Amino acid sequence: MNIEEQIERWLLDEDCLREMKYDENADFHFIVEFPKENIMDVVKPKDKDCIIIACATQVAPQHLDLMRSADSKTQRDFILDLNFGLNNFLVDFELQVNQNILQQFVITEQIFEDGLTKNEFIRTLKRVFKSKLHCIWLIDKKFGSLNDIPLRSNENDMFV
Repeated sequence: MNIEEQIERWLLDEDCLREMKYDENADFHFIVEFPKENIMDVVKPKDKDCIIIACATQVAPQHLDLMRSADSKTQRDFILDLNFGLNNFLVDFELQVNQNILQQFVITEQIFEDGLTKNEFIRTLKRVFKSKLHCIWLIDKKFGSLNDIPLRSNENDMFV
């Protein structure tokens, strides 16, 4: 069984495979729901001996408003705390920040083929997801919860 078939089997076993996506730059690209209602990507780039697990998150407009209303020291401290916290998860991450306001973030982790087991694969999915949770919880801690402000739409999600 090749790597693509093995990963597909694991995803089916755990009921988290949502779709297979065509990607000209990848040998395979799976869209995964792990855990429920959280979308992630599992990609094997062409000519690489690793798979990449990624989760991208756009900050909700309501949270952007909360961040903008905070003083500049709180904004800067938040970005610094976020960097330190994500670094502790031992994942790769990219923060899109505009004038000290977090717009979106992408968390990735790679597993090389020689270390790919079901255990390592699932643990990596969990680590990427928990890194995302860290971001969400830190926003709530620093700026307040969406439950504390009126929503501008019927959107109840923290992130879109």
